[in-house]
Amino acid sequence: MPTTRQPYARQFYPGDCRQQIEHFLKDYKVPEKPAKAVGGIVPHAGWVFSGAVAAKVFKCISVKTDPDTFILLGAVHTWKPRGNSIYARGSWSTPLGDVQIDEKVAEALLNVLGENIIEDRSAHEGEHSLEVQVPFIKHLCPGAKIVPVAIPPDENAHTTGRMIGEAASDMGKKIVVVGTTDLTHYGDSYGFTPYGYGEEAKKLMKESDSRIIDLALQLRSFAIRKEAQKSHNACGSGAMAATVAAVKAMGAEKGYLLEYTTSHDVMPKGDFEMAVGYAGILF
Repeated sequence: MPTTRQPYARQFYPGDCRQQIEHFLKDYKVPEKPAKAVGGIVPHAGWVFSGAVAAKVFKCISVKTDPDTFILLGAVHTWKPRGNSIYARGSWSTPLGDVQIDEKVAEALLNVLGENIIEDRSAHEGEHSLEVQVPFIKHLCPGAKIVPVAIPPDENAHTTGRMIGEAASDMGKKIVVVGTTDLTHYGDSYGFTPYGYGEEAKKLMKESDSRIIDLALQLRSFAIRKEAQKSHNACGSGAMAATVAAVKAMGAEKGYLLEYTTSHDVMPKGDFEMAVGYAGILF
């Protein structure tokens, strides 16, 4: 029986999602390029830190494409996924109302990807990376459906993404692929302080983030996972690589960086000691 996934990460976003989204987008002007959007990359932290970045990506997609369906490729923070795991039936609940799964698109992906994907609702239990995106979709594209897929950071992520993009292109409907990752997690709390502290550390962290952002902008999906392994600058490198490969298969020629910031920029607390990076990219 199809079921409705109940929210897990309510501490990440407010009850009045509509008002908060409109606040994020106040005075925001959608850029001219690209003329049409086939996908994007968004962060997934608490909205107070990264919601404004994500909102801009979804706003651009709503204006440029007004999609029927979002294929959502999620980062993995739990032990549950046994592979690329699709939530194929039912709906997801948000404070703005339920969002339906596009069961036909999900079934098509299961058929096309074969051994590269499994149907597993449990993989999405306790995971916040896609949940925090769904209220944006409900508000900005109220008629759209979703197909959530958890993408672990394995060596085949970019191949999986290419297959998803090829399948989406053949379905005869307006589909976009949106993946999610946060960037460098810096500080003692994350056990990652290779640059020390202070302004120089902040500069070097941002330079590290820019390297993996540039790979996405250049559609170099095959290099993203290795860069993340080497530099620890993406917690969702599988989702990021798969998204870049998917949009390339859907006709994207390059990416456009809408915004980059860090939690320290959003909410400074003394000298730089800790931060997480966030990027909003449109394809």
